[in-house]
Amino acid sequence: MEYKVEELSPVKRKINIQVPVEEVNAALSAAVALYRHRYEIKGFRRGKAPSSVVEGKYRSQIYPEATTDLVNYQINEALGGLGIMPLSRIDVDAKELVRDQEFNYSVEFEIAPDFALPDYEGLAVDVEKAEVKEEEVKEVEKRILTNAATVKPIEVVRAATDGDIVVITFAAYKGDEVFQGIQAENFELTLGDKQALPEFEEMIKTLKTGEKGECEIAFPEDFINPAMAGHTLTMRATLHSIKERIMPELTDEVAKRAGGFESVEKMREAITKSYLQSREQLNKSMAQKKLLDQLLAQVDFPLPPSMVENRIDRLLADLEQKLDRQGKSLGALGKSMEELREGHRTQAEEAVRGEILLLAVAKKENMDVKPEEIDAALTQVARQHGQDLLSVKQYYEENNLIYPLKDRLLADKAIELVYARAAKTEVAAAAPVDDESAETTAKPKKPRAKKVETAKE
Repeated sequence: MEYKVEELSPVKRKINIQVPVEEVNAALSAAVALYRHRYEIKGFRRGKAPSSVVEGKYRSQIYPEATTDLVNYQINEALGGLGIMPLSRIDVDAKELVRDQEFNYSVEFEIAPDFALPDYEGLAVDVEKAEVKEEEVKEVEKRILTNAATVKPIEVVRAATDGDIVVITFAAYKGDEVFQGIQAENFELTLGDKQALPEFEEMIKTLKTGEKGECEIAFPEDFINPAMAGHTLTMRATLHSIKERIMPELTDEVAKRAGGFESVEKMREAITKSYLQSREQLNKSMAQKKLLDQLLAQVDFPLPPSMVENRIDRLLADLEQKLDRQGKSLGALGKSMEELREGHRTQAEEAVRGEILLLAVAKKENMDVKPEEIDAALTQVARQHGQDLLSVKQYYEENNLIYPLKDRLLADKAIELVYARAAKTEVAAAAPVDDESAETTAKPKKPRAKKVETAKE
């Protein structure tokens, strides 16, 4: 095998590989030998069939497999000899092997740009102290009691109030037409739990059973339902019935039914511990983001285009999953795919810039990713998508996605090292951000943070 490297850009390389006839025939013969021993051929004992017979019978399988095996072996050999570590997937431009013919093909991939790595030892960073307030624990207890409550229709005729469950039929109108199919029948809404905008709940509170009402609502730009965001719509509703919850007292028996806790005290301890663990991880991520920002402020380098595009793909996939849980699609956003991609480009570029810098740290520290760590990451991907590990692993291998996965795992390790070596100062927790502009369930407020995005799939 002979190869020549072309520098297509500061972050892109192309390797042209020339394989002599002898190596081509050897690769095909090796594949034939495997099939000879793998399968029985009628008229011959296993492993004794002539090569020509085996090749003729299994040619459609042997040639593609031999080509893939040879290309994979030679790519690893060439990259090892050059000391190059691809950042992106490797794009292979190759046809199929042909016996007694020279085999020429090329591979293209992106590499990390050259830049001076800033000093990451002992960086100063503030880390918020993880705290749990009593009212937060009480809020969880309230939800537990709500789940344990009994529900019954009210007998007296009255308007609904906070805490009541109303059964309504509603729709959003733009003029005389229902807006983008936003409507529901016999929908149960708990008033006062911030499941809907205040204006809509206040309108519902003016109704009695059997009555209809409407109100005009200007939905904020950051409304949780993208289809409604920024629109002024007329909300029309019919109140069918009102139900009330009969809340039980918080007893050891309720705690046992809620989660198998021995007592109310043990339940409260578990709630507090869960909050602390979550906040500690969140605060750590916030501090890691600060450290990464400090380092990125000291460098400037070109970004590999496909890494940015791949990151945009992942961001849009996450958005699509979020919308799918709401029963919506990307089309509900009212933007073209090009507009959606451009809208996520800045975020993607920031994430890629951070990953490249962290990979430079990993390289300097001689970090590596073990095969079992890759398997663990693939297992997580399989679990998230409801697929088996073998299928996911095969997909990653066939589409040359193992390299970018390994890079993201290395970036994870690198930010952990930078954080471990940082000069950390514990500070009081910041006040939570109160966000009343979006629909939300009644959950405890948590500190907002932009997490370091590395190996999370």
